[in-house]
Amino acid sequence: MMREWATVVSWQNGIATLHSEIKTSCSSCSARKGCGSHMLDKLGPKNAHVMKIASAQPLTPGQRIELGIAETSLLSSAFLVYMTPLIGLFVLAGVFQMLFHSDLAAACGALLGGVGGFIIAKGISGILGRSASFQPVILSVALPPDTIHVSTDA
Repeated sequence: MMREWATVVSWQNGIATLHSEIKTSCSSCSARKGCGSHMLDKLGPKNAHVMKIASAQPLTPGQRIELGIAETSLLSSAFLVYMTPLIGLFVLAGVFQMLFHSDLAAACGALLGGVGGFIIAKGISGILGRSASFQPVILSVALPPDTIHVSTDA
């Protein structure tokens, strides 16, 4: 399970809006293969990630929660994104080469297959994205920020 900490921005009607910061040391860290931050850093915008998660437990803004996503869903998503266009590229290049016996036709088929593969991957990812196994889950919830008060008598 890939794990990542996020901060609650708001919670309304069982839906929590979360903010996940990108760590600046991701490029020099040796644990990139097992780190959820590194994977999110590659996928989205470069400053922060905002997401919405269902949470039956009331959360307060500023509260930290630990999210998890199954490694199998992450790997199958990566396989879909990378392999679908590649398979489309090779298949249509081969079909166009067999039909037209021309390298130019094979190149056009490869281009069409790659673009078609991206379109297919986008459609399938939209369907898979609604599946519960592809959604992050809340693993643990930290105390609200205003729960602990420390005072020093000097």
